[in-house]
Amino acid sequence: MLTVLIDYGAGNLHSAEKAFQRMAREADAGEVLVSGRAEDVARADRIVLPGDGAFPACMQALRGESSLFEALTEAVETRGRPFLGICVGMQLMARAGHEYETIEGLGWIDGEVRRITPDDASLKIPHMGWNDLVIDRPHPVLDGIATGDHAYFVHSYQMEMGAPEELLAHADYGGPVTAIVGRDTMVGTQFHPEKSQEAGLRLIRNWLEWRP
Repeated sequence: MLTVLIDYGAGNLHSAEKAFQRMAREADAGEVLVSGRAEDVARADRIVLPGDGAFPACMQALRGESSLFEALTEAVETRGRPFLGICVGMQLMARAGHEYETIEGLGWIDGEVRRITPDDASLKIPHMGWNDLVIDRPHPVLDGIATGDHAYFVHSYQMEMGAPEELLAHADYGGPVTAIVGRDTMVGTQFHPEKSQEAGLRLIRNWLEWRP
């Protein structure tokens, strides 16, 4: 089995690569490859889309690599390859993002990305640090992960859900903040599982072992 972490110039993938390689070894889940080559994405059994920075820049960078973008959408939309979006990679799954400008997303999750507006004005943006997860609905990637487990967040925008059934977990930061989304063969995490210690590594292993 081949898992490809897509490198489209949207962040340092070293930590994610090491975490996925470790979990793949433990789960006997095959090879993990970081690549920006369309042919690698096309032959991947599983696909991870990371992302750090602003929604418009990440979306434009991804669409700017036309063959890579086409390979990604064909693999996920047509062939149903298991997909995991991380941080901005998860936000790109939305219908649209409203960071600096309104820009179309991948449209895989019924939601739109908007700036976090905590009820408590003393809470700083970006939302950065450890927060408890609140599990909203069961999913195989959440096996062994419970409400109260910690995850590491760094973001100023969140996905506001249009379809509550696609919300798997949230956190509380002066109000609910979307933490995990999913439908069909797709899952996304707003937090960084590779930096979230035990719960994050468990989620990565669960995703590698998931057979949707």
